[in-house]
Amino acid sequence: MTNTSPTGTSPTGTSPHGTSPAGTSPAGRRPAVMLALATLGFAVNFWAWALLSPLGPRFKESLGLSAAQQALLVAVPVIVGSLGRIPVGALTDRFGGRVMFPLISVATIVPVLFIGVAGQTSFAALLAGGFFLGVGGTVFAVGVPFVNAWFPPHRRGLAVGVFGAGMGGTAISALTTVSLVRTGGAATPFLITAAVLACYAAAAWLVLRDAPGRTVATEPLAARMAATLRLPITWQACVLYAVAFGGYVAFSVYLPAYLQTGYGLEQADAANRMAGFVVLAVLLRPIGGWLSDRVGPVPVLAGGFTVIAVMAAVQALTPGLMPMGTIAFLTMAAALGAGSGATFALVAQVAPADKVGSVTGLVGAAGGLGGFVPPLLMGFIYGELGSYGLGLALLAVTAVITLALTVTVIRTAATRRTAGVAPG
Repeated sequence: MTNTSPTGTSPTGTSPHGTSPAGTSPAGRRPAVMLALATLGFAVNFWAWALLSPLGPRFKESLGLSAAQQALLVAVPVIVGSLGRIPVGALTDRFGGRVMFPLISVATIVPVLFIGVAGQTSFAALLAGGFFLGVGGTVFAVGVPFVNAWFPPHRRGLAVGVFGAGMGGTAISALTTVSLVRTGGAATPFLITAAVLACYAAAAWLVLRDAPGRTVATEPLAARMAATLRLPITWQACVLYAVAFGGYVAFSVYLPAYLQTGYGLEQADAANRMAGFVVLAVLLRPIGGWLSDRVGPVPVLAGGFTVIAVMAAVQALTPGLMPMGTIAFLTMAAALGAGSGATFALVAQVAPADKVGSVTGLVGAAGGLGGFVPPLLMGFIYGELGSYGLGLALLAVTAVITLALTVTVIRTAATRRTAGVAPG
């Protein structure tokens, strides 16, 4: 059954009949406006978070970096942004997205300006700037509980999927960063991004509002995290997201280097192809959430991991880039995007309302960590073997294992949990 507060509202801020206490239905205009602003904030912060990846080959050449150093440079913001989602998600349960969205955006401005103005002179300076740039990646843990509270259960898959499309901010970075450096100088993309972050922070503070009647976490942070860690959905979703979103992150940060080294593409061409990969994954994320609302998250996840396993195995053989390599990468992009959307459709359906942020933080961290390891591993494998084939074969094996987990343990647990939940 759906729990309600003493005022008759559900933990999501809606009445048992699906209308908000303020008289705004979930299908009304205000939830859509909040969703749009949250998605914009996600995109802007992810744009900042991904600024170093397109410039990795440039820094490798100008600073004389090794393949491993280049991989570490683009991976550091990923791991910081991932681990940072754990406390940020818990703080969002307590303070809400109206406070956390502008706070994260303002905090991200500092490392963006540092890298743009003074941080490109040495590997150490770039690592330091990249470390704090990771703050931008924590915004995901703000948006999921914020959006989740504005929509009833039967619409959360699509809503959270639409929000997740904000990860397309990495495509903005991929498409614009290199060209902005060439036309305006090394600081240009960073100065522009900082200005956009400042404008968004101001707009978010003035316009964003938390859902009426949202469940506010009142337990101490340590107690909430301990309770979250005991939830089976936390660990199950962590595994799913580490593969689905982790694979997306890994390709979005390392694909330019892979295409340059493995296929001899120029920097701009490689960055543009990576942007195409990102755009397709972004477009499929809300579709994955929408399908999960209709057929359930587990079938969508199972289909996605099957496709990833097959296409990664194909690409492990290093086929020609046109057409087979391109087909393999774009098909994987679609499956990774849909799988990411389906994962949080599952979280939105079964996680307790007052712990959605905490669960999101841990699951988001797992996804980011899933994206941190592969670039380092790919760099190491190429350095040792002169080929990326083994790394892609490992991805195929990982997808098969995750598929098996999805159709057994997770399917059984999801069916058992949702059987006792009344429709929203």
